[in-house]
Amino acid sequence: MDKRTDILSWDEYFMGLAHLSALRSKDPSTQVGACIVDASHRVVSVGYNGFPFGCNDDDFPWSREGGVLDSKYAYVVHAELNAILNSPRSVSGCTIYVSLFPCNECAKAIIQSGIKKIVYESDKYSDTETTIASKKMLKAAGVELVRIENTVTLHIEKKKNDCR
Repeated sequence: MDKRTDILSWDEYFMGLAHLSALRSKDPSTQVGACIVDASHRVVSVGYNGFPFGCNDDDFPWSREGGVLDSKYAYVVHAELNAILNSPRSVSGCTIYVSLFPCNECAKAIIQSGIKKIVYESDKYSDTETTIASKKMLKAAGVELVRIENTVTLHIEKKKNDCR
């Protein structure tokens, strides 16, 4: 018998972990996950968007609308920053897999932490000024940007159909 060949690629596998992490987010409108991986394909850290430790998520707003203090934007820690902050070791030289292209604030943290590559799926905010600023900084810092399609879901659906 020959070995299986229809396995997940490394990109699919790590993006799948990012998606799995996103399922921990309690944000009702946007669930984002991140997975940081070293050059040996070892997972270094994961993160998802949510409130900081010690901040009860029942006491803060989840709304996208309203003033700064009445919406989630002043309080939520993004998946990328959570993954960086949660890491038990340096992430310098690593790759971060993230389901949504990083905002300008996360781009700063990615650059400062030494992450060298971003693999992402969605770029739905590509025309916003903050994403344009993010890409400008990442390019200037020499961070490699790779967009992939959401092939994990397609792979799982194919396997389900093969088992029927």
